Amino acid sequence: MNRKSLQIIDLSSPLDVCVKEPYPAEIVYETHNQGAEQAAALLGLKAGDFPDSQAWAVETVKLTTHTGTHVDAPWHYAAKTAGEKSRTIDELPLEWFYGNGVLFDFSDRAAGYEITVTDLETQLSEMNYELQPYDIVLVRTDADKRLFENDYAVSHAGVSAEATRWLIQQGIKVMGTDGWGWDIPLPMQAADYKQNPRDGVLWAAHFVGKEAEYCQIEKLANLEKLPKRTGFTVAVFPVKITGASAGWARPVAIFE
Repeated sequence: MNRKSLQIIDLSSPLDVCVKEPYPAEIVYETHNQGAEQAAALLGLKAGDFPDSQAWAVETVKLTTHTGTHVDAPWHYAAKTAGEKSRTIDELPLEWFYGNGVLFDFSDRAAGYEITVTDLETQLSEMNYELQPYDIVLVRTDADKRLFENDYAVSHAGVSAEATRWLIQQGIKVMGTDGWGWDIPLPMQAADYKQNPRDGVLWAAHFVGKEAEYCQIEKLANLEKLPKRTGFTVAVFPVKITGASAGWARPVAIFE
């Protein structure tokens, strides 16, 4: 490996108690002195037996599997996919999570804009690129720039159900966004539904997962740092949590 020609770009948002998402992480930071007390109690020693009465630093984190940058599994969308039990995050093939990256840029669209199939096709034409099975699709909205602002969770453009279905039909198994969610912001969907109750409004893009398997990456970051929109590799391996609907991840874009 020629590391001089290797560039790795972090595409993750931090786990931080100050992030303004509906279900933020709770993090308790314990000092090296507290670590010595813990170690002493565990080993039948005194804290002073450790150099300077210090041992390990430890953090205790309480969060959902959908807090921070994470990968949604089919089980998140519904109990069944195409009539079969939906797979959980630990049951999915690792090959899905390493592939060629393709960046779609909707950073110029307003919060609540719903991305269409035509939007995707237009940008592919501009890129002179045709999607390949197992490409990893990234959707830039720049919502991550509002991570610590109160409107973060409602500040992104979202992907329509039709566009999600179309991506799956192209062989895409993993698609991601820097928004809080893949759909348009849920309060906007709810407001639409309250005015005109009907099927196909609430969580519409997620529910495409009832028809066919796919995974979403949510709460990506730094997509504006990608120097080009194709011709790079994405690695986004989710944490293996038994029976879970999602797993945290630290996705990266790899350029050589």
